[in-house]
Amino acid sequence: MAQPMPCIWYISKYVSPPAQASSGGRGYMLMREFAGMGYECVIITSDSNRLAQVPRLDQAVWLQQLDGMTVCWLRTLKYEVAKSARRILSWLDFEYRLLRLPKKTLPRPDVVVVSSLSLLTILNGFLLRWRYKCRLVLEIRDIWPLTITEEGGFSPGNPLVLSLGWIERLGYRLADAVVGTMPNLGVHVAKVLGRPRQTHCIPMGVDDDALQAAESVPEDYIQAHLPQGKFLIAHAGTIGITNALDTFLESAQALQGDDRLHFLVVGDGDLRPFYQKKYGHLPNLSFAPRVKKSMVQSVLSRCDLLYFSVHPSKVWRYGQSLNKVIDYMLAGKPVLASYTGYPSMINEADCGSYVPAGSVGALQLEILRYANMDPQERARMGERGRQWVLANRRYPVLARQYLEILFPTQPVSGALA
Repeated sequence: MAQPMPCIWYISKYVSPPAQASSGGRGYMLMREFAGMGYECVIITSDSNRLAQVPRLDQAVWLQQLDGMTVCWLRTLKYEVAKSARRILSWLDFEYRLLRLPKKTLPRPDVVVVSSLSLLTILNGFLLRWRYKCRLVLEIRDIWPLTITEEGGFSPGNPLVLSLGWIERLGYRLADAVVGTMPNLGVHVAKVLGRPRQTHCIPMGVDDDALQAAESVPEDYIQAHLPQGKFLIAHAGTIGITNALDTFLESAQALQGDDRLHFLVVGDGDLRPFYQKKYGHLPNLSFAPRVKKSMVQSVLSRCDLLYFSVHPSKVWRYGQSLNKVIDYMLAGKPVLASYTGYPSMINEADCGSYVPAGSVGALQLEILRYANMDPQERARMGERGRQWVLANRRYPVLARQYLEILFPTQPVSGALA
């Protein structure tokens, strides 16, 4: 008689089906792969993901069957502003409802994955491990509290920062395994603990369904916003404070005398009106409306060089795994990054380059280098990126790697038979 397949619980306040979310889809897609391999899968999440279309709950708990999984939705306190006390209260509300969840309605877990944010969920994870005698995996998608001290303006002595730091150390010390989306997380964990501890990297991945659902951008959009006969340097995504677009826009201003070049910003965000007012007069710069997720590749493929940027921050010492970079590489175009930190993806695929974050002069020189490059060399560079990301970042590949962490004593090949 065949043994039943193990059961995996994945708990994150912000995980959502990828078709309904601009954030939180990675965990869902990994669990969908596990379910496809025969594992029993339970996702526990909330209805307060501001970046997703979540169900409207009339009861405290709603169980939904999706893609061979049980998705357990918890009704929690909503918030509108990310940097607010109400967001913290929403975290606490989620933990309380997770604690009170009638778990007898769910299959018994063999492993529980607790994925940040919020870090508070690791405390519930300890209780679940004790109750079910299962493995507990802590997954880090954002390094807190480091992110809020580096980029959120919080003092290291802030009570919230101190509390989260204590929980972070506890999680790193006591979880059975620590997984991060960033490749150099082990250095941070060793610094926090004062000693080395093994960590694993399972980064962001390629959604095959999204690739198959790709659509062409309308012709009138192309005519209105994508100049023909120009070397087109594009940034696509949210236009906000974390995207550090000042370096890009100042470079456009400095290079406006070069008629070959055109800078393109695609998307919306809090800072778009400000940037349009300050830089909208430039003849070599356009602001284009955001497009549907399914049309992003169509826009990117019509550009010559794709750009992303970050602010200088200690957070980047531990690497990045950004959906934006994956989208760029899939487009088959060279990628240029204003990024000071641990390098990954772009250098591994040899499909682009980095310049120091915040350096307008270095960015200008690198843009000109690409503009002067043989078009065939640029094409080969972009194709290297596309082939690398398809070979290394598809979710079936990442899921197999993750299973070796979740069940280290069980051969993954047996699960795939």
